[in-house]
Amino acid sequence: MGYSRAVRIGPHVWVAGTTAVDAEGRVVGESDAYEQAAFIFRKIETALRQAGAELRDVVRTRMYLVSLDDEEAVGRAHAEVFGEIRPAATMIQIAGLVDPRLRVEIEVEAYVGS
Repeated sequence: MGYSRAVRIGPHVWVAGTTAVDAEGRVVGESDAYEQAAFIFRKIETALRQAGAELRDVVRTRMYLVSLDDEEAVGRAHAEVFGEIRPAATMIQIAGLVDPRLRVEIEVEAYVGS
């Protein structure tokens, strides 16, 4: 599709919308929004590190849910990662994702400052 998982310009890092698809193209946690979100946050952490950032540098998260029934599960996964970091966070219900087995897509923005 011609995109980067993460782009860094100066101290700013943007991580593209990320879903629970592993390196072999398999959906992780097919019907489990918590498992998908936890996997996504690990995938995002890897992208941040490759861009020279850390989870502690994240200043904004956006979580796109296919169903608001998954709000608590995704929120719990978010709190496990960002409970002490406390980025600005948005959670939005959307009509769907590219694969109907996907429950959530997450993107983050980070600032690598002093």
